Amino acid sequence: MTPVENPTATALPRLGFDWKTGPEFSDIISREWLVTNGRGGYASGTVPGCNTRRYHGLFVPNLHQRGRTVLLARLVEQAQVNGHVYHLCAEEHADGRTVQEGVALLRSFHLDGLIPVWEYEVGPSRIRRKLMLVHGENTLFVAWEHVSGPEVHLRLRPYPVMRAHDGPIPNTAYEPIVRIQNQRVEMQATPDAPPMRMRLRASCDMPFVALNQSSQALLYRTERARGYDHTEIQHSPGYFECSVGQGELLTLGVTTEDWWVLDRDPRQTFALELERERKLLARAPAEAHVGVPARMVLAADQFIIDPMRPSDDAWARSIGQDARSVIAGYHWFTDWGRDTMISLEGLALCTGRYREAAAILRTFRHYVKDGLIPNYFPDGENEGVYHTADATLWFFHAVDRYVETTKDGEMLKDMFPTLASIVEHHMRGTRFHIGVDPADGLLRQGEEGYQLTWMDAKVDGWVVTPRRGKAVEINALWFNALRLMATWAERLGKDPNPYMGAAERVYGSFNKRFWNPQAHCLLDVVDGENGRDDPAIRPNQIFAISLSHPVLRRERWEAVLEVVRRDLLTPVGLRSLAPGHPDYKANYDGDLRARDAAYHQGTVWGWLIGHYIDASLKVNPDIKAARALLQGLEHHLEHAGVGQISEIFDATEPYRPRGCIAQAWSVAEALRVFLKTHVT
Repeated sequence: MTPVENPTATALPRLGFDWKTGPEFSDIISREWLVTNGRGGYASGTVPGCNTRRYHGLFVPNLHQRGRTVLLARLVEQAQVNGHVYHLCAEEHADGRTVQEGVALLRSFHLDGLIPVWEYEVGPSRIRRKLMLVHGENTLFVAWEHVSGPEVHLRLRPYPVMRAHDGPIPNTAYEPIVRIQNQRVEMQATPDAPPMRMRLRASCDMPFVALNQSSQALLYRTERARGYDHTEIQHSPGYFECSVGQGELLTLGVTTEDWWVLDRDPRQTFALELERERKLLARAPAEAHVGVPARMVLAADQFIIDPMRPSDDAWARSIGQDARSVIAGYHWFTDWGRDTMISLEGLALCTGRYREAAAILRTFRHYVKDGLIPNYFPDGENEGVYHTADATLWFFHAVDRYVETTKDGEMLKDMFPTLASIVEHHMRGTRFHIGVDPADGLLRQGEEGYQLTWMDAKVDGWVVTPRRGKAVEINALWFNALRLMATWAERLGKDPNPYMGAAERVYGSFNKRFWNPQAHCLLDVVDGENGRDDPAIRPNQIFAISLSHPVLRRERWEAVLEVVRRDLLTPVGLRSLAPGHPDYKANYDGDLRARDAAYHQGTVWGWLIGHYIDASLKVNPDIKAARALLQGLEHHLEHAGVGQISEIFDATEPYRPRGCIAQAWSVAEALRVFLKTHVT
C-alpha cells in the first residue's frame, strides 16, 4: 500500500492508496471515509465498503425534529463483463462469514479534495466510483464512470433503513412504502415520515426492478467491540440496472428535497463541489494551499454547519447574519459549546472564514442563559443543555482570537455587554455552584451527579472525574477572561479596574494555592472533594501557560513543561493522566463503562498538542522542534478517518486511534499550530 499525495498548488490535495492486486481486507477495514453536507448530515463507511458501525451509511441526513437519520445504509453493486459477474461489495455476517470479493477487485482509493473515489478492475474493464453530498442540501450523488475495457452492466441494489444514527437497531427489517413512476423511485418509512427520493441517470434504459430481497444478518464489528447493538437485517425493495460503455457516466441521485434537485447535470454537480473546495483553499493563507495544511483546511470544512434549528432563523434574519455552529465530532457528537470555542480559531480563522467565525460567536451568544453558553445541543432538538463550567470561559478565548485576527471592533462592541453579564453571573454565582469564592477570588464549581469540566465522562450515574472544587484550567481560563475584559473595557472607553482588580486577586491566589513543590508542577484541583487537593498530574495545567494571559508565574513555566513532557507527551497529543497514578488506564477499549473509565484517565487527546506547543514556544522559540511534535498526527491522516484526525488515542504504543474518526478540535488545533510553526 503506497500513500500518494499531490503536491501541486493548482490541484486539490489528493490523499489515497494504490494496489496492484488488491489490498488485504485486514489492512483497510479500519480505514474510514467521511463526506458531509454542511447541515450536520453525512455519508460514511470503510474503504472496502463493509459497514462496521451502526453510523455507517451512504445517506445520513439531518432531518427536522429527528436529527441525523440513516436512510440509505448501503448499495450492493454487481458488475457483469463479457458474461462474467463480479461483486463489488464487502460485508461481514453475524454467523462469522465474510464477503469480500470486491476487495480483491479494488485497485485504488483516494480523496480528490473531499470526494472519495474508488477504482475497480472487473475482468478486462475498469470502473471508477465516487460520491458526494450537495453542500447545504440533503442530497447524495453516487457516480460510476467507465474508465476502460468492454461495456459493463451494473446492477445496483439499495438497502434503505429508517433509524436514528445512534439509536438502537430494530429487530425487524425496515420495509418502506415504495412508489415507482417512470425513472423515479420514492421510499417512505411511514405516511408521516419524509420520503427518500431516488433517480438513476445514464445514457441507457434505467429500469427499477421491484424484486424484494433481505440481507443476511449483518455484523457491525466496531459496535460489537463497543458493547452496543451490532447485528442488523436489511430489506431491499428492488434494484436498478444499466449498461455503461467507455467514457460514460451512470449516476444515482438520492434526496429528501424536491424532485427537481435530481434533475441537475451530475458532472456539473461534482464540478461545482470541487470548485467550492478550491475556493476554501484560496481563502486560506498561502502556506495552507498545499500539503498537510491544505488537507486539514478541507477537513476543517466538514465541521462547520448550519445547525438547522428553526429557533435560530428569526434572530439570524433580523441582524443579517447566518446561524452557524460546529459539529464536535463524527459520527456521534452534535454541536458542543466547549469544542466550538476551542476549535473556532483553527476551523474558521486560520482558514480565512471570518464571516462564519462571527456567525458561530453570535449563534452561541444568542443562547447564553444565567451567564453560561450551552454545553451541547441534543440531536434534533432546539434547546441546549447547560451543565458546563468551562465552555463559557472558552467563549472569551474565542472572541479574543476573532478580534485579534479580524480587528472587528464592531463585533467586540456588540459582544461586550454579554461578556460583562457573564462575568457578573460568575462573580455572584450561577448554576451548578459555579461562582467565585469570596475568600480567595478563585472560581469553584461542582454539583453532585454532574461533570462540568472538559473531563466529563459519566456512565450509569458514575461521574468518573468529577473534579469538583477549584480546577486548574477553570481558573487559568477565568484569569484570562478577566484580563481580556480589562483590555476590552479600556479599548471601549469603559472602566477596566474591576476586571483588573479581580484578575490580580486570582493571580495571587492561584500561584499560592496551585503550586505543588513536591512534584514541581501544578495541582489539578484545590479545595476538592472533602476539602482535599488533587495532585494528579494532568494536562490541564498547560493552560496556565498557553493562554493569551498566563496565570502562572514565569519562573515556574519550565518546571511545568518538563513534567508534562516527561509524563504526558506522546507523538499524537497529551495523555490525560500520568502513568503510575492508581487510576491510569493505558488503553481505551471494551464496553461503555470500561471506555469511560479510561476516557480521561490516561487516554491521549490530540487537541492538547496545540496548547502544549503554544506553551513550549513561549519558553523556547524553536519552530523546527515544535513542528517535529506534529509528525505523529501528520502520519495519522492516512489512518482511521482518512484525511481526518481522531478524537483520542491509546496512551501507549502503537497509540491506536479511538473514539470519533474525525474530531473538530483535533483538526483545528493541529492546523493552527501547523501554520504557527510554518518555516519559509
